[in-house]
Amino acid sequence: MNTAIIVAAGSGTRFNSEKPKQFVDLNGKPVLAHTLERFQACNDVDAVVVVLAEEHQPYFVELLNENPQITKVSFVVLGGRTRAESVRNGLNGVDPATEVVLVHDGARPLVTVGEIERVIAKAKETGAACLTAAVTDTIKQIDGDRIVGTVDRRELRRALTPQGFKLEILQKAFENADALDEPVSDESYLVEQLGVKVASVSGSSRNIKITHSEDLLIAEALLKDGNS
Repeated sequence: MNTAIIVAAGSGTRFNSEKPKQFVDLNGKPVLAHTLERFQACNDVDAVVVVLAEEHQPYFVELLNENPQITKVSFVVLGGRTRAESVRNGLNGVDPATEVVLVHDGARPLVTVGEIERVIAKAKETGAACLTAAVTDTIKQIDGDRIVGTVDRRELRRALTPQGFKLEILQKAFENADALDEPVSDESYLVEQLGVKVASVSGSSRNIKITHSEDLLIAEALLKDGNS
């Protein structure tokens, strides 16, 4: 059994919309509906746990009512003050029989079924896997307002989602999360702190996260292109 945790508890303050970004319209349905449909279509995913802010639950009820084809949602939990807290809450809703648990941003509606399948397969093989994409811009190292170096981007990758882990590995990672002094950037970071090697799985640059209003326009264009 494999379970996906879809983190959709963010307030989306940078999106400049009265409605949370994960519930704004994208080509006729909420962003989150597109995301859930991708996991619904993946035969390797058996259940989905959705993490929501309490005030956003009416939007989610409306989403499910309008999209009856989404049937894999097994649990809805409330988000926390941070992403890490939200994922930890989501873990509490995961069936103990789960082998691989995926963590995915609800605002990444263009993830492909193939990407989901590859992350699950690699996590089963190695215990931990992170979807990544190449860094295409030249990266500069700075000191204040002065450029002091250029980073070799050939060895750099952007972390995407989903990220997949054997359930017991991610649970152990969160047991140690409170002892870390650094902010938790993603689940892979927590697992890395255990000394567990996280495999990189090649993903597409089209798997964008809706953060700003212009990202919605890009997502609309990519969906209309038919290759996402």
